[in-house]
Amino acid sequence: MEPQVQEDPERLAEFEARIARGERIEATEWMPAQYRAECLRLIQMHANSEIMGALPEREWIPRAPTLARKMQLVAKVQDEVGHGQLLYRVAEDLGKPRRQMLEDLLAGRSKFHNVFHYPAETWADVAVIQVFVDGAAMQTQGSLRACSYAPYARVLKRICYEEDFHIRLGIDNFKALAEGTPRQRAMLQDALDRWWTPIMHFFGPHDTDSPHLRTMMRWRIKVKTNDELRQQFLRQFVPLIQEYGLRVPDPGLRWDEARGEYVYTEPDWEEFRHVIRGEGPKSQQRLALRNAVWRRHAWVREALERWSAAA
Repeated sequence: MEPQVQEDPERLAEFEARIARGERIEATEWMPAQYRAECLRLIQMHANSEIMGALPEREWIPRAPTLARKMQLVAKVQDEVGHGQLLYRVAEDLGKPRRQMLEDLLAGRSKFHNVFHYPAETWADVAVIQVFVDGAAMQTQGSLRACSYAPYARVLKRICYEEDFHIRLGIDNFKALAEGTPRQRAMLQDALDRWWTPIMHFFGPHDTDSPHLRTMMRWRIKVKTNDELRQQFLRQFVPLIQEYGLRVPDPGLRWDEARGEYVYTEPDWEEFRHVIRGEGPKSQQRLALRNAVWRRHAWVREALERWSAAA
């Protein structure tokens, strides 16, 4: 754990007053060391997740069922990698070089979202990722457009615009399978069943078990809690599953009228802890692929560095 920095009380009070007034903080302005560290941790993980999250869908580009689906998937994968580069640029301004962030990811020293540690076994997995994984991400990213760190809020406007389009693409894919042959519907149900637990994990542990949440909410680095976002996701996407006559994978899921929220079966949180430590079913294979690509393109980085030095 990083040692706590003793902040100037007057500057800290002024900073917190600005946060309380709803003002935003620019990269060049003073901020507490812990605020900087929490923003960096959040944005770096988001950037890592965008470039690692491109891999499960990338695997399906050669096997997409039609030319149109293939072209759509190529464009989406390009978008996700582009989001990663935008986010690394935002994170750099918080004091950590992009190369160091990438090297930390490749060495397994930094994290990426739990859902991207799982396999995409069939074409229906692609539909589930596009609708439900991207849908879960939109709950989080959409709320973060109102966060207190101005550069992150700005870049999320563009990212969310494109992610919304990805979800619409996914719903078209989901609908084609749901209204298709019995075999296609069974494939879609199987993918939904396998992805349900990782998606419930996506929002993180319960608020009472989240070590960073209190500080992040106090400084509006986050504006909604993990449990609020999970409920928001369920309210939006459970009706979609039911509309197409598919089975919600959690038999214990029900709407509690008195509480105004969904009650659900607790997912296996031990599995979540293993996955975010890099012990998921595809964690090491996906990192190995990223490392192989990094080594293969070393000549490009060397050429750019020499050109930059000579300029």
